[in-house]
Amino acid sequence: MSDSVHGHDVMALMVAQGSPILKHELIALMAQKFGDSARYHTCSAENLTAIELLSLLMGKEKLQETELGITLVAGRQCHH
Repeated sequence: MSDSVHGHDVMALMVAQGSPILKHELIALMAQKFGDSARYHTCSAENLTAIELLSLLMGKEKLQETELGITLVAGRQCHH
């Protein structure tokens, strides 16, 4: 079984949180939920670390980081 987790699963985890989350807290939550050795992928990238995934999603403007923490950008998630 692969340890690779799709970015959609991370975004769903954030939705379940219901509020902005600090980057280091999100990374810890991802490790808790998906495992310390988990790698991540999206429709356009694979074999990412948690930090690389978050950077990619921020670069694609699916996530934004504010002083309150990281949030999803409304309307920027794909639904497939």
